[in-house]
Amino acid sequence: MSLLLTSARLIPIPTGSTGTGYIDRGWMLVTDGVIAGIGPGDPPPGMTADETLDVDGAFVAPGFVSSHSHLFTSGLRGLGVADTLYGWCDSMLGTTAHMTAEQMYWSTLHGGLDFLSNGVTTAYNFTDPLQAWEPMVDGKRTGSAGLRGLEYHERQADGCLDAGLRFVDAIGMDVTAGSLEEVDDRFAAEVAHTRSMDPDLALGCSIMGQVQWSPHPDAAEIEAATMRRLGVTNQAHFLESPEAVEHQRSKFALYRDSGALEMGLVFGHFIQTTPEIIDESIARGAAMSWQPASNGRLASGVALVPEMLEKGMRVGVGLDDQACTDVSDPWQNMRIGIYAQRARTMDPLSMLPEQMLRLHTLGAAEIMGVSDRVGSLEVGKFADFVIVDPRSPDIGPLWHPVRTYVLSMTTRNLTRVYVGGRLVNERGASTNPLAEETSARVHELPVQLEHRGYPH
Repeated sequence: MSLLLTSARLIPIPTGSTGTGYIDRGWMLVTDGVIAGIGPGDPPPGMTADETLDVDGAFVAPGFVSSHSHLFTSGLRGLGVADTLYGWCDSMLGTTAHMTAEQMYWSTLHGGLDFLSNGVTTAYNFTDPLQAWEPMVDGKRTGSAGLRGLEYHERQADGCLDAGLRFVDAIGMDVTAGSLEEVDDRFAAEVAHTRSMDPDLALGCSIMGQVQWSPHPDAAEIEAATMRRLGVTNQAHFLESPEAVEHQRSKFALYRDSGALEMGLVFGHFIQTTPEIIDESIARGAAMSWQPASNGRLASGVALVPEMLEKGMRVGVGLDDQACTDVSDPWQNMRIGIYAQRARTMDPLSMLPEQMLRLHTLGAAEIMGVSDRVGSLEVGKFADFVIVDPRSPDIGPLWHPVRTYVLSMTTRNLTRVYVGGRLVNERGASTNPLAEETSARVHELPVQLEHRGYPH
């Protein structure tokens, strides 16, 4: 199948620089799910396709990439509003501790469809670990909570796949649950399940880095050894919350000494840092994922992103939980990021719209290790893109189109979302045959949990 888009305002490669990465009027050809051609003006003479779509001056831009997400939380919005991270986790993950694998499947599927409806076509997805959440005390856990069966992870991965979302599957190792051999065997089985899926959607496997949460003294060494043995990446929630900061910082040495930084470890959030931690992370090759809306919702603080970028750190942007951003809106996420940095630095040049767009598309894909396939509109990459109409609702003249795209567009302007050249959402309506059942299943969750004796 082939699709030819014409009369498009193209943002093919978000560069982060002014005056580049934009074609005022152009075309794009999609063949068998991949971008086969792109250029300014009219299509070359004689170019045809099975379907031609004249977008009549609408933006055509890469689908957003979320470098840090927890899709299973899609049915758990509005919890823990009066809490910072640990209290919010008690509220939200205390709920998932009572959910079945099948309930997690539908909640994850709901989250994937929600991302797609808002123009997010690829996500780094943290699955809820097999070891159930337990409350933090002074920033520490005992690591003795019960362990759920492998199906609990597998059904979450299935939910991503069935949503039609591209994803990197992040899996907790739960190193305090069982012997080292049992930990290895369990994690390898979870990886094998994901690797058996369609590789065009399941883009890779990763470790949900748990060192900050784990009392196991060798957790970092175990994770690093698994990265080497199985060829997986690793993203760790790290230095996120303003609670127990010194204890959090003490864990940096564990990751550093394990060799994980040199293998491209990604630090999620990375807010409560020191200049020394930042400099050493950059020197050793680590990256960071920034979640502006989540950091504001949970009162976590503002990461020093402009300073990190200036020093050469690789940075991507994620939407985090539906349960801590509440609305999976990448335009809102970008604007919150821009405004937070400008308010902190009192310098408008500290975060420009072009730069922010890059961080939420190609930059996110880069730190996830998938930028060869997604994150920009280039020949040979998957045809994952959004169509955004600046006249519906009308926002007036486009004095600077790319900046207007970031600063003035909302999900109301989002008319169509494509994954692999296939329409997956049109004006908020999913084309997925499971969409209606998914919504019904997620709305049943409160009643189901009550019946299981959980006072939600």
